[in-house]
This record gives sequence, structure tokens and C-alpha cells, in this order.
Amino acid sequence: MERRDRFEAAQSAEGRYRMLVEAVTDYAIYMLDANGIISSWNPGARRFKGYEESEILGEHFSRFYTEEDRKTELPRRALETAEREGKFESEGWRVRKDGSRFWAYVIIDPIRDSEGKLVGFAKVTRDLTERRAAEADLRRSQEQFRLMVQGVTDYAIFLLNLEGIVSSWNAGAERIKGYNPEEIIGQHFSIFYTAEDRAAGLPAIALETARRDGRFEKEGLRVRKDGTTFWANVVIDAIRDSDGVLMGFAKITRDVTERKKAEETLERTREALVQSQKMEAIGHLTGGVAHDFNNLLMAIQGSLEMMRRRLPSGDSQMHRFIDNAMQGAQRGAALTQRMLAFARRQELKLQSVNVPELINGMTDLLRSSLGSTIQIETRFSLGLPNASADANQLELAILNLAMNAKDAMPRGGFVVISAHERNVQNEPGLKPGLYICLSVKDTGTGMDDQTLRHAIEPFYTTKGVGKGTGLGLPMVLGMTEQTGGKLYLKSKPGEGTTAELCLPAALRAKQSEASDPSPPASSTARSLRIVSVDDDPLVAFNTLAMLQELGHTVFSASSAAEALTLIGEKGDIDLLITDQAMPGITGSELAEVVRRDWPGIRILIATGYAELPEGPAQAIPRLAKPFFERDLADAIELLAS
Repeated sequence: MERRDRFEAAQSAEGRYRMLVEAVTDYAIYMLDANGIISSWNPGARRFKGYEESEILGEHFSRFYTEEDRKTELPRRALETAEREGKFESEGWRVRKDGSRFWAYVIIDPIRDSEGKLVGFAKVTRDLTERRAAEADLRRSQEQFRLMVQGVTDYAIFLLNLEGIVSSWNAGAERIKGYNPEEIIGQHFSIFYTAEDRAAGLPAIALETARRDGRFEKEGLRVRKDGTTFWANVVIDAIRDSDGVLMGFAKITRDVTERKKAEETLERTREALVQSQKMEAIGHLTGGVAHDFNNLLMAIQGSLEMMRRRLPSGDSQMHRFIDNAMQGAQRGAALTQRMLAFARRQELKLQSVNVPELINGMTDLLRSSLGSTIQIETRFSLGLPNASADANQLELAILNLAMNAKDAMPRGGFVVISAHERNVQNEPGLKPGLYICLSVKDTGTGMDDQTLRHAIEPFYTTKGVGKGTGLGLPMVLGMTEQTGGKLYLKSKPGEGTTAELCLPAALRAKQSEASDPSPPASSTARSLRIVSVDDDPLVAFNTLAMLQELGHTVFSASSAAEALTLIGEKGDIDLLITDQAMPGITGSELAEVVRRDWPGIRILIATGYAELPEGPAQAIPRLAKPFFERDLADAIELLAS
């Protein structure tokens, strides 16, 4: 019976409405009379307010408000607003039966009868505590993000609208770019680009790329407020809403100038290392070629000299042919000396050199070599200390530099030769100490960067065919570094070239070369018994012929081991003449054995190399290849004197 009554009741409009309200559990839906007394209560109200229907019916709805809201009469004002305006809507804290609070969304609608008379209110409340907490978390997160972005000082982080107008500005942007927010917000971001980049349309390209691909990244020069530039890493990201609609752009800029400088320094260092390794390899190759070429010249030069001696004096034509061949051999020897100088294997006789006196002494030679269209000027510091150098090689180096200057000034110009002292403390390639810096400066065409990089490479030349060997500057470089100094080249197209040789200062006069401690010979008039050692048969043949021509008894050996056997077998040997670079045992090592076992034998090393091992070998007299018979006779006489 009861079930049927409920069914019948439900068929009416009011019944259907009541069933709907009672089925809702996510909203508190209840009625108030005109005075605010609760007259109905649904399951939703019971669920999150905590009151049973029997507990709350007849109570005033103000009991759901906080003490603070009741003191401000918010419940009364809410009903008045609903009556006056037809609706009251707000959010705020409400109180459950157990005293706990929840954040509520409240709507109060007035209920009127058919005549418009107020009969009560319908009140709908929804618990938004979780949503409010989520919103609070979101706000906190957004605020933390804002503070984080604002607090970042190593990155410029700011927003752009769709047109590229700056709409936000963080502390990093202010530090890196120099603008404060009031100055830059509202300006177009292209203000940070160089004039060249703006002319090329790079700002527009950057935004278009970010719009199309979602991201733009590049490095380049950017401009600060004060006009200075810095190297920047730039990222522009497109910002889209949840529907994918483009809202603007986020731009992050980092000042990477120091990193860029470090990379450039590293690259320069790497290039310098590669160049150093390249030059070292070329030096080894050049030195080896020069050594072998020296031996060939030795054979040619010696043979020509022997032929000229044996020709009848009346055969003038044959003498001219031989003289011409001798001049060619001597030019080859000069070329070899340049190659050895570059490879730092040329023998240098270091001495205390007065640079102004040396330059003044060769002024006439320079004037005649450079011609009348080129004026020479010299500038020297007063009281300039002497330099430690080989005077002859230094003269040759200056002459080489002067001739290079002449070739760079086909219509004439000026050559300024100057020198000053310089105290070096910490500089790559130079030991700390006092140096004499000698420079040769011209007003010629100059060199571009690529030519300047290759200028010191052997056989590199910009002159025409037959006008240069490409060994002038390499010879100057080799001589300078072998002396313990450094060569600096500075040049720009149209501004001329300056070559500066920094040579160690001679703090005291160089002592004369140590003499061979072997016992002196009484005279060279008598015939000497000599062992001659050279692994090159061409050189060995010529040396043997020269010594025999000088009247000596000669035993020829092709190796150090054979020489030791000959000395042991023949006995009473007066002199050992040996090549330095030989397979197995070198000339200096052979000399050590001979000095130990036969201390009475004098020793002469014939070589084109300057480098001998440290120790006793440094004191052994040397004869530079290629040599003439006269040079050989003088060296033997000096040993015997």
C-alpha cells in the first residue's frame, strides 16, 4: 500500500521534483522559509554538512556560517540580496556539524507564489574545497615560477606577444641587456639585434621559425642598451593554449661571451699546435734533405776542385766550365745552409754582438742592394746592450728581410731598422730575461692573414718563378729560434710588414770556443796518419783524395766499427776525421771511444749539423760541410798548432 502511494505521488510534478532533489548527493539542495529557517533537506546536504534531516529542520541556516561571517550579518545580507536582485551567489567558508570547515559555492534564489509574494528561498551549496586547494596549489606554483624566473640572473627570460613586443622582463634580462622593465616592456625585441641582423630580417625569421617549428635556437651577436655587443645563445619557444592556439613566445637569452672567447682561444691554441707540429715535421724533412744534399755537394765541389788543379793552365775554356760549375755548387751550398738554418741544424758561433754597429757596418751593402728608390732609416735605443747571436748569420737574416721589403715595394718606399731592449717575464716561446728586439719594417703592400700564416713555411713564396727560393724567412726563423729567441711577423694589406727578431741579450762577452784537450802537434809539415770515416762513399772518396793531395797517409772507413778496427790495426794514428750522422755509432760516440782508448789521437768532426750531444762532444772541433781542400788544411793546421 505504501509503495503504491509513493508511486502515485511520484507521478505528480512535485513528486518528480522531490525524487530528483533527493537523488542528488554532490549538491546540498534545501529550502528556507522567508526568515531563513530550514524547511527541507536532501541527501547531498546530509553528506557534506553532516546533519540528519531531523536535526536540522526548523534551524536557521546561519548556523552553517563562520563566526566571523555571522558577526558581519552575512546570512541576513545574503537573503536580502536574493530577494532584491533575484539571486545571491558567492564563495566562502562554511561550517559542518563537526565544526570543520569547507569551501562552498552558494546560490540562493527567492521563491515566490503566483502573486509574486516571497514565500521562501531555494539554497544550493557545492563543496569546492578540493578545487580551491588545487587552485591554491596552482597559484602557489605560478607564484613560485614567477619568483624563480624573476630571480634568475644568468639568463634573460621574457615573453613576447604575437608581434614580437616585449611583455615581461626578468632580473637576468635587466642584468644582461641593461634595460629596466619600464624602458623595455612595450618595445619590439628586434632592438636587441645588430643593424646587420635587422637588415637581414633575422628577428622576423626567428619568430616565423618558432611559429612553424615550435622552437628557434641560434647563437650570434646581440646589442646591450649601452651599444656594446655580446655573444648570445638564444632560444625562442612558441606558447600555445590548450586548444593549440598561438598566444605568444617565450624568449631565453644567455650571455656566452666568455665561453665563445675560451673556444676561440682553444681553437687558436689548437691551430698553433698543429702549425708547430707541421713546422717540426717540415724541419725534420728539410734537415734530412739538406744533410743528403750537403754530401752530394761535397762530392761535386771536391771533385771539381781536384779537376781544376789537374787541368793544364793553358786550357782557359775548361777552367771557365769548371769555375761555372763551382759557382753553381757554392750557390747550392748557400741554399743548403738556409735549409739547415730553418731546421735549426746549422752551426752557429754565438758571440756578443753590438747591433747598432753591425747594422751601421752593413748600411752600404743594404743601400746598394735595395736601390735608390728605397730609403733606409735606423733607430736604436741609447745604451742598448749587446745581443747573443752569430754575427754573420744575423747579417744574412737582416739582408734577407731587407730584400723581402724591397720586393714588397716595387715603386719604392721606406725601410726602418730599429732595436730596443725588452724584459720578458712570462711569454710563450721565450725564457724569462733580457732580450734585444731588432725589427725591420717596410711600407710595402703587406700580407693578408692567409699569406702571413704560410710566410715562414719553407719554399712558400708569392714571388714569380725564379725570383725567390721561399727559404728567406724560414732561415731567419730557424736562426732566431736556434739562438734562443723568437721571430714575430706583423702585416696587413696596404700597411706594410714588420719582422721583429727578439734575441737574448749578451750579459757578458762570450768566451772563445773551448779547444780540443788532445795533445798539440808539433807541426803540420810532416805527413800525418789519418783515419777518415764517412758512410757516404762519394764524400769518403773526395775526403780521401783531398787528404792525400795534402800529403797525408789516409785510411778510409765507411763506419765507426771499421774505423775502430783500423785504429787498432794500424797504430800510431795522429788524427781521426769523422762524419757525425752515421748508422749505428755516431761520430760523437766514436770520438768518446777513441778519446778513452787512444787519448793521443786528435779528432775532427766534419758535419753539416749544428746539434751535437751535450757533454764532451761539444768541445770537439768541427768542420762544416761542404768544405774545400783549403778549409780541410786550415782545420788540420789549427788542430796541430
